[in-house]
Amino acid sequence: MKKSIAILLMAFILMMPSAFAAAPPKNIVIMDAKSNHSFVPVRFLNGLDGNAVQWDEASKQVKIAHGNIQINMTLGQKTANVNDQSVALQDAPFKDNGLVYVPLQIISKELGYQLDWLKTSNAVKISSATTSSVLPVVTKTAGQTLPNPIVSEKKTFKVGGRSFSTQVVTVSLMHPQVQMDVVLAGNKPGNVEDLSSIAKRSGAAVAINGTFFNAYTSDSYKAPYGYILSKGEIKMSAPGDQRVIFTYDENQIVNLIAGSDFKNTFGQGLIAGGLQAGPRLLVDGKVSLNVKQEGFKDPKILTGGGARSALGITKDHKLILLTTGGATIPQLAEIMRQAGAYQAMNLDGGASSGLYYNGKYLTTPGRKISNALVIKVQ
Repeated sequence: MKKSIAILLMAFILMMPSAFAAAPPKNIVIMDAKSNHSFVPVRFLNGLDGNAVQWDEASKQVKIAHGNIQINMTLGQKTANVNDQSVALQDAPFKDNGLVYVPLQIISKELGYQLDWLKTSNAVKISSATTSSVLPVVTKTAGQTLPNPIVSEKKTFKVGGRSFSTQVVTVSLMHPQVQMDVVLAGNKPGNVEDLSSIAKRSGAAVAINGTFFNAYTSDSYKAPYGYILSKGEIKMSAPGDQRVIFTYDENQIVNLIAGSDFKNTFGQGLIAGGLQAGPRLLVDGKVSLNVKQEGFKDPKILTGGGARSALGITKDHKLILLTTGGATIPQLAEIMRQAGAYQAMNLDGGASSGLYYNGKYLTTPGRKISNALVIKVQ
């Protein structure tokens, strides 16, 4: 009887959802911290632009075939074989977190890929005549331990003689278990819902309030303002709105783009999710405010202080979610700079400002909200 129960229990465990299993590593370009040379996972290359990749565990060899070109490389060796000709490599292929990485330099040279380094988003665009992909660049040493995916801290920042107490949640977007999503209240534009409720029903570890919305109408439909996107679909449209939009692609590369650039960027299939709020606070690590240019007229944004929510992205693909009280927009921008953000933007604030982590509020909103950016750890 006990043996039968054990067998049934084991079968149940094997049938459990994959969320309980270790998530596979994400496709990233690794830039070696010592040499500044870059490496790409062969998993990414397989099938790309007609490539065929074979990996032999016994010999530690990887074979990449593209048309009449064949490249053979061996882990730990600084020579490659290209169509039976020996070629010296700057760096040897290696294995990291279960994935085989090969030097990007030889892939570009022998297969003809064009490489465009995207400074703002710390990514590289890998293009051929028929295809292109953007991968995040992560500076690390092979075998480096993955960081904790989420860190929550209470921090104080000094700006112009004033001290601001903040709640800060930092998310490692390149961690294999982390996924972002933008969720509408009640899954429908115009609804409102408690931030904690949005987080719980989404299975989120972290949630922060999102776009502005018509919170003061007595109507049941409380219109959100600005674009809202989730899973590659436009949930709320706002053509002509100039305010900054937080976007991310399927590789969780984050960008902050002007409203005027949205149509072209979305048309290229480069946006998996996002939300529009603003104003933008930082550009390339420096305070950069064009509040009126983005179309803001409300004194709460132009000159006033109050409860604030903001998001930022670091050079190494960490998402900073921050809430504070009593700050003007210029003060918030300086706070985000001191917090380590490279790009940053303001979110809806006032009574909407809220930050949820690990089953409880770090900052409790004063009202139900229209939508939220959520972080799931799968």
